[in-house]
Amino acid sequence: MKKFGFVILVLSCFLLLSACTSSGAEKTDKVKIGASPTPHAEILEHIKPELKKKGIELEIVKFDDYVLPNKALENGDIDANYFSTVPYFNLQKKENGYKFSNIGAIHLEPMGIYSHKIKKVSDIPNGAKVIVSNVPSEWGRVLNIFVKNKLIKIKSGIAIDKATFDDITENPKNLVFEHSVDPTLLTSAYENNEGDLVAINSNFAYEKGLNPVKDSLMIEQNDSPYVNIVAVKSSDKNNEDLKKIVEVLHEPKVQKWIEKKWGGSIVPVNE
Repeated sequence: MKKFGFVILVLSCFLLLSACTSSGAEKTDKVKIGASPTPHAEILEHIKPELKKKGIELEIVKFDDYVLPNKALENGDIDANYFSTVPYFNLQKKENGYKFSNIGAIHLEPMGIYSHKIKKVSDIPNGAKVIVSNVPSEWGRVLNIFVKNKLIKIKSGIAIDKATFDDITENPKNLVFEHSVDPTLLTSAYENNEGDLVAINSNFAYEKGLNPVKDSLMIEQNDSPYVNIVAVKSSDKNNEDLKKIVEVLHEPKVQKWIEKKWGGSIVPVNE
């Protein structure tokens, strides 16, 4: 009889403990995302409160380069990354054999062409030096800006994200494209007047106080395929927490906040 009473006591304590646990805070899932500091990490920081309501505790790991975020994802150090454009993402998968999936396009950072010396496209001199990043997946978007401004022509049938400097067929101003600079150093090249024109991604430009819409000589159009995405391991592409994060990033109120904060230099997309 005493033994039976002891069992009842243990069961009662267990039920009481369970009730206390269920009446407390709801279960929270932790998700770790790697991101470039601007604007990616700032956007993720903005949606943290909304994700908390949905049971997701977001940890943001900031990366200052284009190589480590994918390595960290591959190694399982992070659950997702948010930094790369679609062409760069595809190139990295091809070159490194990454089994990654794109689970959502979030925004476009229009590439801008900047110059201290030149104020109008028509004033670009013969033989002007154009400094471009050393990332091949960026070359086509730069060339497309020059095509749109009728400064060069490239081979017909070449996709924007596949074009290289060897595909230039007409270059009446004899522009010289130097493509050996790391993307993180392009703003320094601009500040040091190392070229007549410098092609800079909006995130790096914005970090240096440049507004691509107002300060660039030429700017990429909004129909560009170079949108920034959230990438995950393919085995996680249906993960509910990761899908919720993309859903929140696509919410109209978040997209309006992005437009307002960056004055149009970061363009939200919903794909």
